[in-house]
Amino acid sequence: MPGALDNLLILDLTRVLAGPYATMLLGDLGARIIKVEQLGRGDETRQWGPPFTASGESAYYLCVNRNKQSITLNLKIESARNVLRELARRADVLIENFKVGTMDELGLGYESLRALNPGLIYCAITGYGQTGPYRDRPGYDTVIQAQGGIMSITGPADEPSKVGVAIADIMAGMYADVSILAALNHRTQTGEGQFIDISLFDAQLGWLANVASAYLVSGKSPGRYGNAHATIVPYQTFETADGWLMLAVGNDGQFAAMCKVMNRSEWATDERFATNPARVKNREVLVAILAEIFRAQSTNYWMETLLPIGVPCGPVNDIPTALNDPQAQARAMVQFVEHATSGKIPLVGPVPKLSATPAEIKSAPPTVGEHTDQVLSELLGYDVARIAALRSEGAI
Repeated sequence: MPGALDNLLILDLTRVLAGPYATMLLGDLGARIIKVEQLGRGDETRQWGPPFTASGESAYYLCVNRNKQSITLNLKIESARNVLRELARRADVLIENFKVGTMDELGLGYESLRALNPGLIYCAITGYGQTGPYRDRPGYDTVIQAQGGIMSITGPADEPSKVGVAIADIMAGMYADVSILAALNHRTQTGEGQFIDISLFDAQLGWLANVASAYLVSGKSPGRYGNAHATIVPYQTFETADGWLMLAVGNDGQFAAMCKVMNRSEWATDERFATNPARVKNREVLVAILAEIFRAQSTNYWMETLLPIGVPCGPVNDIPTALNDPQAQARAMVQFVEHATSGKIPLVGPVPKLSATPAEIKSAPPTVGEHTDQVLSELLGYDVARIAALRSEGAI
């Protein structure tokens, strides 16, 4: 079936995570992604391991580079830069995550490429954006998590913690995609491309959501509650007889229903616990009692008891259990694809489920420069001799 973005050609000059994640999602939806890699070593995440496949590809690289074609260009050489300019003439979107000013120094910045292709949408992803006092600083996810506030509200009360995945990178990639799709819609109406400035720092602040809003409204700095919720109780993990349960009581009705099956119906009218504001005020008292009750039975017991009465809860799974969960299997969230050198490899499947234009894994993550000759021949019409000449001078 056709993909929703089948008509798009995207030049991907990104590496590591934020940019590759963004382009992978667009590739899942059908866009043709040309991944432009450094001659020789390619994307540095190819060496970020272990674990590696039998042929030496890192799991990190594989996680965000499916549905792409890889070409190698040595952008220090003018003939290679000319190749990129020719590709940019034909492209709908170019995404890069070099330090601010790098592409301009190469003569490949937005204004230069816009002169060749006025409809080009040019997206730059950096740590802190194109403006501001930190624009020249390198941007690394954990530094952004620290500086952007998320570490201050994550983890136990006595120690700030990072999120277990590079969430600032991931969210910056998603903001980039939303912006690119908006710019494409604008171009459909006007014929004009535009420059998109995405920063990890902005993305981090943007997805603080209700926590940022709570500070802006109250003027009070949010605290750190571990797995508990700052403004809803009980809404946290509880140890059970054989593991852990995540309980998410979102309203007073759910609380009353839970009390009934626990033979604590009186709590629903107890002035300490009857309303959520009261439960927040008396958090420590209620949580201590609930902790003792939950430890008496298994996680499965509590799920079988609470879910049928509409009380949200779930097990705290490790990664293998989560990926092998029947729901993950039913949703095709683990898929196998044939890799050029590693044989059949497992990948996390696409998240969007579109009825008419489904997201698909059509190809495995490419090896370094796997498609250089093919892309130069198909898109630019280069013959064998011209490609050989570029290769002999170290341009590709």
